[in-house]
Amino acid sequence: MTWKKKIGIWLTQEETIQTANGQVVQVFSFDYNLADEEAMSAWAKHFRNHYCSDNKIDILRSGTGLSKKDYLLNIKFPDRSIVPGPSVRSGDFSEILISDYFEYMLNFWVPRTRYSNKINRNSSPMGSDIIGFKLFDSNETSEDILAVIEAKASYANTTKNRLQKAIDDSQKDNIRIAESLNAMKQRYIETNNIENAKRVERFENLSDKPYTMFYGAAALFSNETYNEEFARTSDTSNHIDPYHLMLIVVKGNNMMSLVHELYRRAADEA
Repeated sequence: MTWKKKIGIWLTQEETIQTANGQVVQVFSFDYNLADEEAMSAWAKHFRNHYCSDNKIDILRSGTGLSKKDYLLNIKFPDRSIVPGPSVRSGDFSEILISDYFEYMLNFWVPRTRYSNKINRNSSPMGSDIIGFKLFDSNETSEDILAVIEAKASYANTTKNRLQKAIDDSQKDNIRIAESLNAMKQRYIETNNIENAKRVERFENLSDKPYTMFYGAAALFSNETYNEEFARTSDTSNHIDPYHLMLIVVKGNNMMSLVHELYRRAADEA
């Protein structure tokens, strides 16, 4: 079974909770299965290729003297233990998981251009976390959709409300979306993928080519760190566009252990 199908099984909506100002938060359980070897292997490949495509790893590691595994662990992937590596790991994982949700369950086109060009593996990519598109036809009407989502993770003990942090930081997307779109287009041009560059370009000029835009704020927790009061006490009233703001919470067992296991498998199976 492909990872595209598996995410629809493992990620299920559990309930909805209202924020302090009455907006709906969708709460999902992420019930992954480490014992499902086929699914975990497919997921690890999908995950690995965000950082380095399998058909480019040999030429990229050429001259380093490193095996595929060591190249990924020492050059591409955030570090398992050296700070801030672990937090970058959890952040990258969370962004990719929410990207998968938007692409495979909500049928958005979600380009994956953020991770392969990192200069410092232990840093988070600049710009908007997740950008998704829906283009309904070639007419470029106002029904086309651009979604920009901020994702925050907390897989270790914390009292911080990461959903509120995601809501607050989502405000910045109104400013940085232009730079993020242009950077995305540039990466496609650099790889001679002009078709995708043109698809991104369609959304660069809202005033001349109108489309529908909405925001998203996602918070991801381990079951051990999750508290439903994070959702209940969050407030979107100061957001730039609270009526076009999707709120998502994802929680699962031992999420940081899952993160490390996924990076390990992605390197071992390269």
